[in-house]
Amino acid sequence: MIHALRQRFLGDEQSRFTSGVVLAALLLVAPFLLGPVKTAVLIEVLLFAIFATAFNLLYGYTGLLSFGHAMFVAVSAYAAAKFFRTIGPALGFDQLFGGVSVLMTFAGAIVTGVVLATVLAVLVGYLSVKLEEIYFAMITLSFSMAIYVVINQDISGQVGELLGLGGLLATNGSDGLTIPYSATGQVDLFGFSFQLMNITSYNTFYFIVLLFFAGAMYTIWRITRSPFGEVCTAIRENPERARALGIDVTRHSWATFVISGAFSGLMGALYAPLLSNVSPGLAYWSFSAEPVIMTVIGGPYSFLGPLAGSFLYEVLRWFISQVPALEAHWQLVFGFILLLAVLFFENGAAGGLERLRARLFGEDGEETGE
Repeated sequence: MIHALRQRFLGDEQSRFTSGVVLAALLLVAPFLLGPVKTAVLIEVLLFAIFATAFNLLYGYTGLLSFGHAMFVAVSAYAAAKFFRTIGPALGFDQLFGGVSVLMTFAGAIVTGVVLATVLAVLVGYLSVKLEEIYFAMITLSFSMAIYVVINQDISGQVGELLGLGGLLATNGSDGLTIPYSATGQVDLFGFSFQLMNITSYNTFYFIVLLFFAGAMYTIWRITRSPFGEVCTAIRENPERARALGIDVTRHSWATFVISGAFSGLMGALYAPLLSNVSPGLAYWSFSAEPVIMTVIGGPYSFLGPLAGSFLYEVLRWFISQVPALEAHWQLVFGFILLLAVLFFENGAAGGLERLRARLFGEDGEETGE
């Protein structure tokens, strides 16, 4: 029996490694096989995979359902846009870094966005994790909608004027902020010249996003496999018992909230240049619902579930947009898909694939022939 279990474990590890290699190879060659439009869709898949996986660290692993994770994306995206528009030029990046000024501005925008999203997560998380279940979900929704009002009505800009900060905090209200094309334009590096963002070819930006995606997914995976991740699972399964074992549930949930918010901020900072215009809709409650839907479709109790869910969500959304009859009622179509996922898949698409694999293979990993 021990030998059979060992063989099955080794088989599972080998199949996961093979699947990972195949997925990596497909992601590396994808932009050369797809056109610019489909490459842009694939970039969105990778970004939303980061967002949904970060959300699932809080929901699927710790048992805390947030309805307000869009606030971290919005704050980070606006911070990145401000860096592209105002802070980078004010610091004289063109004179300091010459041909690589675009890359340095991009790096500064990413860091600024992630830092501000993390600070927001520290403050909001400290207040939110004191509540549980539906109360936690509602307070995160309240904070997100408060951020939406601040952005949409440019309250931060008005405060900035009072503090003498000029337009540094201005959000431009419902019109949002447009990132200048020059801010993501020509790069001269080691004798090579390329554009960071080009609507006729997203290849350069795609590989940058792919690098961040790989780093983020590996880091979150390591977190879930660490003792910290084990404590997250214990809190999800039975918070009262976790407290009885000496775990500070509130502090641990707060740390998880901060980590989740930081990675959501990474998604927002990378999403801003792809959109080229950030708007208040990034903080609206419906945007917070997207990682929830992706996670439910993909499977919240599987690490790769949110990735599968983001792929299905974005690809189906793109396919629906190509059919006018479906596009007019796309919410109904997605509602039907979500209903199917909940009714017939115990753990979303990931759970369905696991059950399919169990039917095709026996306990020792050999085909059953059924």
